[in-house]
Amino acid sequence: MNSTSACPLDCYDACRVTLDENAKLKGDKEHPITRGYLCPNLNHFNQAERLTAPMFRGEEISMERAVELLIEALKSSKSSETLYYRGSGNVGLMQRSVEHFFAGINAVGTSGSLCDGAGEAGVLAGRGSNEVLIPSMLEESEVVILWGRNPHTTHSHVLPFLEGKKIIVIDPVKTAMAHKADLHIQIKPHGDMYLALLLSRFAIIEGLHDKDFLEEYASGYSDFYELTQSVRIKATLDAIDVTLGEIGSILEMVQGKKTAILVGIGVQKYRNGADVLRAIDGFAAVMGLFGKRGCGVSFLGNSLSGIELPFKPISHRVSKPTVDFSKYNCVFIQGSNPLAQMPNSDSVTRSFESAGFSVYFGLYANETSRSSDLVIPAKTFLEKNDFRSSYGDYTLQEMPQLSQSSTGISEYELTHLLCDAFGVAFEREAYYLDFFRNQIEYSEGVGYRKNAPQIPYETGFQNGEFEFLDEVDLEMDASEGFNLITPKYSKGLNSQFKRSTGVYFHPEAGFEEGEIVRLSSPSGSVEMAVKHDGTLRRDCLLIYSGTPQVNVLTPSLLSYEGESAVYQETKIKVTKK
Repeated sequence: MNSTSACPLDCYDACRVTLDENAKLKGDKEHPITRGYLCPNLNHFNQAERLTAPMFRGEEISMERAVELLIEALKSSKSSETLYYRGSGNVGLMQRSVEHFFAGINAVGTSGSLCDGAGEAGVLAGRGSNEVLIPSMLEESEVVILWGRNPHTTHSHVLPFLEGKKIIVIDPVKTAMAHKADLHIQIKPHGDMYLALLLSRFAIIEGLHDKDFLEEYASGYSDFYELTQSVRIKATLDAIDVTLGEIGSILEMVQGKKTAILVGIGVQKYRNGADVLRAIDGFAAVMGLFGKRGCGVSFLGNSLSGIELPFKPISHRVSKPTVDFSKYNCVFIQGSNPLAQMPNSDSVTRSFESAGFSVYFGLYANETSRSSDLVIPAKTFLEKNDFRSSYGDYTLQEMPQLSQSSTGISEYELTHLLCDAFGVAFEREAYYLDFFRNQIEYSEGVGYRKNAPQIPYETGFQNGEFEFLDEVDLEMDASEGFNLITPKYSKGLNSQFKRSTGVYFHPEAGFEEGEIVRLSSPSGSVEMAVKHDGTLRRDCLLIYSGTPQVNVLTPSLLSYEGESAVYQETKIKVTKK
């Protein structure tokens, strides 16, 4: 008899999985998103080499001793000198129980994002709330614009819903979907905001805008149109490598059509990332794409929207992308690999090594676990009770314990031991499980968050009206160097599972396959082997997220809004050895 759970991985799809009598994971055929198919990462989940025993400075110890050492370290550290750092990829809601303990001892937490913070800030500024288009909403779409999103890698379960649609791809990489698309705009990186502004400008000039929608829900469009007129047309088109003909083709394809725009995170990996999303949303508003069936703009949603949490939150926080570990006597890392994933990783490594006592709590060995004083293995999603929501839809799914293992400790179990040691109030596990279970609303056998919208923004916007961009910095980066692109790797997930190596260039970029080149930025330099990829622009280089040492090159800067890392902000100089 099969047992059912949900995928624990950091992904749009939040698949429902079954575990059969042979302990094999399979996709649930009855689930409206999963449809019986699992991605390669989850298919090989049980093959990934996990941490099997607690370690203290290279020596294997018992779990009891590991907890004792952790308690000793916490008791010897002031609350203001204790840092709790949780990875955003911890999608299970029970995983947040650990923060409850650290909030109880007044430790320092983190805020901001290594992923989507700038883009979400832009969405919230314009719409007031961040609602997504679930895959089934695309069934009524006639045109789908994939703006910097590569569904074959990041959102594979949406692919069946794109069949039969007119597809426009806006991406500096000729992705698998771009090869099949009706139109591919191979835009220069960081050119998306300018393209969106020009699309809005020409849509209004040509009378393609939705006047009725704008008058009712976005009356500031006249001022927005004036803003778009400040964009110098020829100079901007040359700078972003887009033609007037391509702009005309986009407008011709979407005119009068139910159009959905799916936006990826790459477009907002810059300091002005919030403005990029606001400009794209602005174009959608001009065309009247919000609040209608088969229409809208979808970025990463807020997986906690509409969910009440029973755990106490930390009140004092520092910025996650720029945190200085050396300021803390005790650093607790949960389910993250900041030494590889944070920008300016050479500086991060030095600050981490200068911290007092460091603890890594997670499933897999990585750069951070190898540099930590104490390593505590966690349990897999099959070995504990949890719930998960999604940033790609509105599901809320239970993840019951399906197997037993003597390896690791669950988040609840560890939190329970710590709360007991420090006198922090903490409930029985059943209380928390019921707390989340009572927030699920079932429809046709699938659990959803209560009050999920059937059509996003059908009744208007949270702020009353859509708010357009009212000012923007139109100065473009004219510095020398290659534009850095850092997409997700199809065979891995951030720094989990398989990790890519090397740097990818177009074959005509001037570098030989296999030669070693030095890559340099203001943050640092690394040497990597060259690989060729004809899908790239000649002015770009691509290093997959999770590639060892990629973040030596990325800057420790924050987005202007959203407190987000800006991995693609600086250009890369390349020299031959």
